[in-house]
Amino acid sequence: MALLTLPLDATGLDAAIIDLDGTMVDTLGDFVEVLRRMLADVALPPVAAAEVERMVGKGTEHLIASVLHHLLAPAHPELAERQAVVEALFPRAWASYQHHYPAVNGQFSRVYPGVLEGLEALHALHWPLACLTNKPTAFAVALLQAKKLDRFFTHVFGGDAFAQKKPDPLPLRKTCEALRTAPARTLVVGDSSNDAQAARAAGCPVLLVTYGYNHGQPVRQVDADGWIESLAALR
Repeated sequence: MALLTLPLDATGLDAAIIDLDGTMVDTLGDFVEVLRRMLADVALPPVAAAEVERMVGKGTEHLIASVLHHLLAPAHPELAERQAVVEALFPRAWASYQHHYPAVNGQFSRVYPGVLEGLEALHALHWPLACLTNKPTAFAVALLQAKKLDRFFTHVFGGDAFAQKKPDPLPLRKTCEALRTAPARTLVVGDSSNDAQAARAAGCPVLLVTYGYNHGQPVRQVDADGWIESLAALR
């Protein structure tokens, strides 16, 4: 697929699917705080923001398990033994995370520069827009409302909306169905290999922002149709 040109050439495109964490909103502060509260509840120390940053993006279950593995590794260096400890601790950690997240959601995060301008530009094209994230749907809806971004989206789907999460293509295919658009005519905008891999498998064109998380890896090394410094580039 040819590299998309910017300002965005909307020829052949009808809609857009946009990621949330690391793409529209910098939520690292939210994750760090809710994990701090969760870890205190299970008698573990906090984890550094730099470590959290490379773990986010694959859903809540993955984030919690990754944090627990990271903190328990010194005391349990053998993977099998550590896995057993993580599995035993996980239910308490999960319940604590779910308990604390509503109070934290949006309180330690910020909308990235250029997001409003980019969303306004897409809205001016009269495209239907969907937010597709691996964050739980209820948390995603609440965050979009708190940041006054919800008005742009006809659909919001989280990691619990479908049987699979990104990078599986199923969420993108289902979201295209909801938008009533063909994948090849539906632009995906994200910040990581999760978004790009899902888009490639679903047959969607994909742009990646350069400021997101991407599991601590250089985003320009990811197979995509283009990279943007800001959503304002979509104008």
